[in-house]
Amino acid sequence: MSKPLVAIVGRPNVGKSMLFNRLVGRRLSIVEDTPGVTRDRLYAECEWAGRTFDLIDTGGIEPKTDNQILEFMRSQALAAVDSADVIIFVGDVATGVTAADKDVATMLLRSGKPIVLAVNKMDSVGTVDPGIYEFYSLGLGDPIAVSAVHGHGTGDLLDACMKYFPAEDEAVQDDDAVKIAFIGKPNVGKSSIVNRILGQERVIVSDIAGTTRDAVDTPFSNEYGKYILIDTAGMRRRSRVEDKVEKYSVLRAQMAIDRADVCLIMIDARDGVTEQDTKVAGMAHEAGKASIILVNKWDLVEKETKTMDKMRESIQRDLSFMSYAPILFVSALTGQRVDRIFELVNFVNEQSSMRITTGMLNNVLADAQARVQPPSDKGKRLKIFYMTQTGIKPPSFVVFCNNSELFHFSYQRYIENQLRSVFGLEGTPIRLAIRQRGENA
Repeated sequence: MSKPLVAIVGRPNVGKSMLFNRLVGRRLSIVEDTPGVTRDRLYAECEWAGRTFDLIDTGGIEPKTDNQILEFMRSQALAAVDSADVIIFVGDVATGVTAADKDVATMLLRSGKPIVLAVNKMDSVGTVDPGIYEFYSLGLGDPIAVSAVHGHGTGDLLDACMKYFPAEDEAVQDDDAVKIAFIGKPNVGKSSIVNRILGQERVIVSDIAGTTRDAVDTPFSNEYGKYILIDTAGMRRRSRVEDKVEKYSVLRAQMAIDRADVCLIMIDARDGVTEQDTKVAGMAHEAGKASIILVNKWDLVEKETKTMDKMRESIQRDLSFMSYAPILFVSALTGQRVDRIFELVNFVNEQSSMRITTGMLNNVLADAQARVQPPSDKGKRLKIFYMTQTGIKPPSFVVFCNNSELFHFSYQRYIENQLRSVFGLEGTPIRLAIRQRGENA
């Protein structure tokens, strides 16, 4: 049995995301005094009174709207309601009960799910704002006074939710799930490929750049294993990131890279590698993440003789700093080669986690020095004593020598290439630290 699922829903700008952040204990969801900031469903794990459960933050529900994005937000929120065990309906004491609140309450009652009514912005201590009593008119039971800003009433809120949790089971958290971040510039099809994999409209897809703002986590499993799919906001050039909310989105994407096991760097097949693609790929490389380059929209490219080979050569040239990353040509629209993604994800994740014994490393090191003699300068020759592995994800090594200044970058690259030729280490960067004898490792 999986962990209980609690969905936070309500009309826009009642403080759902701030309450979400308060309950999870960290700023995961974007908070801004602008309706419609949260658009997709955002998941996080919570713990209360010894029980672990998943919390979902949703976009505000506008029951009556012709706006395309708001319609998407409503469908996403309702999808969260369908999958939740308990629903937290959030109202705003400052505005009181609105017509939209009544419409949303009616929609929730139709779901038949347990509903806990939270009235937010009850920030005063020791006094009860009489406006809370108005919320009895929604027919959702006793309202619970909460303050997302100060944390008042959140314990009572979680206690009320726990009454509806299924009996505790022996279910174990999927700590072995591989976290996959889909990264790239706006409109390369990150959300579309996530939806293609899931077989449902899990995240909002629109031709409007900047539709995805949060980094959205979705648990997923198939015959290849268990995964967490992280759909991130498209990263634009800094000069174009003017909107305050979008700045937060880029930060969320960077955070998604940091917590991912594997990054899928998505490139538009029609554009090839752009300057922004290089920067996005550089972020994954610098973070030491196993990576795969997904060339999306391959169905839209006119094919000639060796079109794929030419595109591959072009990508390897433009992203020469990550020549280790495999390249896969896919189409989110048609599903072309999408089924191969997880096979590759497992492979590069295993490569990134590889451990090599010190004995094997030093055999390779000795052979490499016999093939190409270490460099010298002004009569002094570099002497390499031994190498040992210090970490994984990415594979990290320390090489001890007599003089670190003699260990030129070109020879470091040579040693790295020798390691790759013997052990593979495909799809992952390698960290090589040089230590002079006498220095601390």
